[in-house]
Amino acid sequence: MNKLDQFFTRVEGLLARLESVLPGSQVREPDWQAAAAFRWDHSQRILHPVVNFQRIQLADLLGIDDQKKRIGQNTHQFVKGGTANNVLLSGARGTGKSSLVKALLNEYAEQGLRVIQIDKQGLVDLPIIVGLVQGRPERFILYCDDLS
Repeated sequence: MNKLDQFFTRVEGLLARLESVLPGSQVREPDWQAAAAFRWDHSQRILHPVVNFQRIQLADLLGIDDQKKRIGQNTHQFVKGGTANNVLLSGARGTGKSSLVKALLNEYAEQGLRVIQIDKQGLVDLPIIVGLVQGRPERFILYCDDLS
């Protein structure tokens, strides 16, 4: 293979990757009624419903009352269409960060809250995910469990 062929092969590969993330690229619309929680599959660029979501309640979480109150108020405002802040939960493993997000979903799912879990490799797909949820009546928490 000569250098020109190698160049075109690389350009075609680059264009294929770009087309997959540009607006208008073909991303299959999920079944929004299938679940309140979804998981982004970076390799397939698709949202999978999480049907058997854990039924953790806010009352089940002990020792984090201040955090529950603050994030609960923020989430309530968000679900009602008011102003809300982005939230970064940090702490050691096992301190309840993921459980808090799950409990919030269980608290507010009937009011239209939805959660989309993204792994750190999928963060490059945020424009695609935002395009999928844009204009929908539900309110979405985009949740990345491990940024380390």
